[in-house]
Amino acid sequence: MWLKSLIIASLLQVGIAGAANAAGPFGSVNIGNWIGGAFSNDQTGAFSHCAATTPYANGVILVVSQNSAGTWSLAFASPSYRFNKGENAAIDVTFDGREQARLYATAYQSNMLTAIMPLNVVRTFQKASLMVATAGRAVLNFDLTSTGPVIAALANCVSKVKADGLDKAGDFTKVAAKPAVAGDKQGAPPAKPGRTGTFTGTGFVVSPNGHIVTNSHVIDSCTGDIKGNLAGEAAMVLRVVSSDATNDLALLQAPSTAAFKDFAKIRDRSMHSGDSVVAIGFPLHGYLSSDLTVTTGIVSSLSGFRNHTGRLQISAAIQAGNSGGPLFDLSGQVAGIVVAKLNALRMIKETGQLTENINFAIKTGALRDFLDNSVVPYRTAEPKGELKTADIAANARAYTMLISCTGTEQADAKR
Repeated sequence: MWLKSLIIASLLQVGIAGAANAAGPFGSVNIGNWIGGAFSNDQTGAFSHCAATTPYANGVILVVSQNSAGTWSLAFASPSYRFNKGENAAIDVTFDGREQARLYATAYQSNMLTAIMPLNVVRTFQKASLMVATAGRAVLNFDLTSTGPVIAALANCVSKVKADGLDKAGDFTKVAAKPAVAGDKQGAPPAKPGRTGTFTGTGFVVSPNGHIVTNSHVIDSCTGDIKGNLAGEAAMVLRVVSSDATNDLALLQAPSTAAFKDFAKIRDRSMHSGDSVVAIGFPLHGYLSSDLTVTTGIVSSLSGFRNHTGRLQISAAIQAGNSGGPLFDLSGQVAGIVVAKLNALRMIKETGQLTENINFAIKTGALRDFLDNSVVPYRTAEPKGELKTADIAANARAYTMLISCTGTEQADAKR
């Protein structure tokens, strides 16, 4: 009973720098042995922070939190601790025996030390398997197996609560399915509803740590392992880090043993109507070439179907399997993520006209926000000079992946 009480107290307090009154949890975070949710300040009723915690056999409860301002914290709690309120301590942490950092913690209550985690430490914490914490003569080991998805769930918790409010808090490890729109998403040819099939799409590496971006609809029907492979290379099993159905983005993680020669750089300037673009991916895999396919076109419009401001309309041809692939500007920087093409048959029924070459890509602003929330160390670049299309494709070969899985097509899925 004391353990449950301490866990609840820790969740309430951490992330709000010792504010005396907090309520929650609202919604839930349940991953492995980690539990948590969103919390409010009782005095104001305003959203305060999202936190998750888990107990360890060494007697310490580890608590991770992100507050409403986006600040991350890490707390160590135990019923055996006896700190004076306001007492400070330095805690040295080592991740996987390699990367080290020093955290400066404060006792906001007698049985817990809370430290701010800089973003570089959060990124390391997220991908590490083991953390060794040293404070004075005390040395403690912490298994971090589940911390990757926990960090992603807490980031999702903060963004969702800030957007929708505490009264709509739910399971922050899941995202509600996105309503279908007339622009059909471009995954692989679907299996019949309720039947098992193989689904494919495209993804691309966005960090030196092996983070891979694709569309959430590429993986949302997967029931088996999600695999990724560069053209001509062996497939590797990928782990889902986070998914955002609202913006149709998913983040995958390659194994720590995987090595990539390069990763994509994201354009840090907006595109303009008429700008040339290059789409690269693996369309109709199993029917067309198993190698990368390259198409070119222009930005036709700065908004998508029904004036969707988060999309670009492009003329570069795409097919089933292009989804999640990179859309490049002529300097070789990622200018969007291929997501959909207009459903020609549906538009014939609605307008009586055959629509051709109307395709869509997700703007990089949504991508950067998604990667920031998932604490991914991606890089941006200014467009400088122009490359030949062949050179853009040659560079993309080092980090553009075929994404595949087996799964059961849902009756309302639009792939």
